Amino acid sequence: MKLSRLALAAIAAGCIAAGVAVFSVSRGADREPDPCVTREFEGSRFIVCTYDATRDELRLTSQDADGNYIRSFEALAAHLGRDASRVRFAMNAGMYNDAGAPIGLYISEGEQERALSRTDGPGNFHMKPNGVFWQGENGAVHVAATDDYAAEPRAARFATQSGPMLVIDGALHPQFQHDGPSRYLRNGVGVRDEHTAFFVISSGVVSFGHFARFFRDELNCDNALFLDGSVSSLWSPQMDRRDESTDLGPMVVVLGR
Repeated sequence: MKLSRLALAAIAAGCIAAGVAVFSVSRGADREPDPCVTREFEGSRFIVCTYDATRDELRLTSQDADGNYIRSFEALAAHLGRDASRVRFAMNAGMYNDAGAPIGLYISEGEQERALSRTDGPGNFHMKPNGVFWQGENGAVHVAATDDYAAEPRAARFATQSGPMLVIDGALHPQFQHDGPSRYLRNGVGVRDEHTAFFVISSGVVSFGHFARFFRDELNCDNALFLDGSVSSLWSPQMDRRDESTDLGPMVVVLGR
């Protein structure tokens, strides 16, 4: 059976269109997911920035090459130099003193700059159990209560200690109320598995209980750590956001490889 020129042209056009569609789907499948997304939970919004250890590079940083403490994302960008173009997101990553020095355990590039603190004292840092976020030399990410971290030697490439723990082995911190009166902008980190860490900042003021439930019930994190409160800040090039606080301490920065 002979086909008319018109029919042949229609078939050819259909094949071309199908090829374009397959190519478009393939390109979409290859596209990296946005690192930071907004999610809603119990009437509040949270920005969730995901670190995938199989795809991205994580660093903890607090000082520049001259030993000066990096107190802002502007200073962080200058410190990173050409690597600033690879930033997927950055966030404050632990508590610090007036000079900007980390409080408690702090390890960067395998070098311990501050020792693990197990002392008692005032403030959120000392709301026991507090805890440690760290990445091992093998790239695996972890969050654990301070006593659990101290129970055995750790080969940490990066580590930051803060407090309180938000979620401990699937349970909320014992001192948290369901939705207590202490409400601040907050940020923290939770680990879903050894390759995946969620760095989260609230879009408005929330209680500890509310924030902790978001990690456990929405992000399925068995362990999560509070990083800080009112100074919580985010740099997300994808969201065209770079908070301008100049009073930050240690920071986590995630870079595309």
